[in-house]
Amino acid sequence: MSLKKLWTALRGAANEGVEAAVDTQAIRILDQEMREAKQELKACDESLTRIMAKRKLAQGKVDSLNSEIETYTNHAIAASEKGDDALALECADRVGELEITLETEQSILDSFLGSEKSLKENITKAKNNVRRMEQQIEQVKATESVQKAQVAVSTRHMGANSKVKTALSSLDRIKEKQQQRSAELEVAEELANEESGSDLDAKLKAAGIKSGGQKSGSDKLAQILAAKKAQ
Repeated sequence: MSLKKLWTALRGAANEGVEAAVDTQAIRILDQEMREAKQELKACDESLTRIMAKRKLAQGKVDSLNSEIETYTNHAIAASEKGDDALALECADRVGELEITLETEQSILDSFLGSEKSLKENITKAKNNVRRMEQQIEQVKATESVQKAQVAVSTRHMGANSKVKTALSSLDRIKEKQQQRSAELEVAEELANEESGSDLDAKLKAAGIKSGGQKSGSDKLAQILAAKKAQ
């Protein structure tokens, strides 16, 4: 490998290492941002609770003022119908004062209602965004874990295949040696049989021919008579 190719390979490995470190750091940053976002959302929920409580108090004041206005309006009408104009006028003045106060309180209530609605919408959007981001982070983490496991399994599988191939090669060599040894033993036995003549006897026996052994009675008788004549 040339120095240029070696340097390119080393630089590529270094870049991969840097990218891996950056990716890991990015996940940690996102986790931290999620924790901070949740804390902010918790604070928002607390603010919303306070606003809703104030809105509830403001709603109570408005309802109370409306009730008073209705009451004094009825009093004014009743007093006027009885001919008590002074009392009717006093009740009417009271209604005017209450309506001014109501206008102020209604403005406060409307402000709380607007803030409450806006804050609820923003909190809901923020929570949805955080939830989606958490899902994506968890998905990335899960995918990373699965891929690491797959790489580990694949590496071990490749190593196991290599070991199995080596073992099979050794087994083939052992079988070949055993076959060679068996052939050598068979040849040695054949050579020993040829030297002792047993191989020939075996061939004659296989052909149905008796080599040596006991002669028939007539042959033996002829042998005996021939020996007698020769004396």
